[in-house]
Amino acid sequence: QKAHVRLMAEINCTQVTEFSLTGFTEDPVTQVTLFLMFLLIYLFTILGNLGMIALIRASPQLHSPMYYFLGNLAFADLCSSTVITPKMLVDFMSEKKGIAYAGCVAQVFIFDLFGMTECFLLATMAYDRYMAICHPLVYPLVMSPKYCFQLVTGSYLMGLTNGMGQTISMSNLSFCGSSVIDLFFCDISPLISLSTSDTTLSHIILRTSASLFGVSSSLVVLVSYMAIISAILSIRSAEGKRKAFSTCASHLTTVSIFYGTSLFMYLKPSSDSSREDKWAAVLYTVVTPMLNPLIYSLRNKEVKEALRRLTKPK
Repeated sequence: QKAHVRLMAEINCTQVTEFSLTGFTEDPVTQVTLFLMFLLIYLFTILGNLGMIALIRASPQLHSPMYYFLGNLAFADLCSSTVITPKMLVDFMSEKKGIAYAGCVAQVFIFDLFGMTECFLLATMAYDRYMAICHPLVYPLVMSPKYCFQLVTGSYLMGLTNGMGQTISMSNLSFCGSSVIDLFFCDISPLISLSTSDTTLSHIILRTSASLFGVSSSLVVLVSYMAIISAILSIRSAEGKRKAFSTCASHLTTVSIFYGTSLFMYLKPSSDSSREDKWAAVLYTVVTPMLNPLIYSLRNKEVKEALRRLTKPK
């Protein structure tokens, strides 16, 4: 009976061509305040990540696997932030907060591509720190430029697979009812809940992707850090322990923020109030890309030294 009703609904379906985004608030004063705040965050994100990429390319002492991965992480942050924040800023200033179906598909694809790429880049960086601390003698041999390039290419391919999977999932959905997305950007989860068609396949793709990619990349991080902590604890001198830990402190901070916010975003039980969901999404999509370059520039001696050399008058 349900299948028959759904089939009749799809036959009489007028496909949605545009989605409405609820944003954060209707209050004009709050909208202006949030616009200025997010504009500032976005400018910091662009300057920080572009600055990090330029610094790594310009400084020979940063031409190592760790900074090669960090440069790619900065690029992924730049892209995932740019696909969401400018549209959000425009919406703060406009009466009608809408996004075309094609624009929504593009947001889902690009955000899921770079979001998953970042997961695997963080896993790759954890593996790099594991090799550097636990196997320092074979580190230069194992982490060769060719192998580093393969690891980065693999991260982008995993991201591409995820982005394509979510886009195919979305293209199979019909939207005949409500076109209001209770968020500030197009995310696959609220889109699935809006759909009037059978969402079984979309749920399978979403869960498989989260389990296969998300869990595997986080396991690499977890296992790498268990081995790293074990190796650090076995070092006799306090100075040796401090030095070993300082090489992975920045990455550990970045990993904690990224996985902490994304797990909260996608694994927390859905509530009637979506206010918490929205602010968790802000942390995950807008704030985290700004924090990564800040963490590495403030906590990393090599980055500070490279910056000092570049800015020092000749």
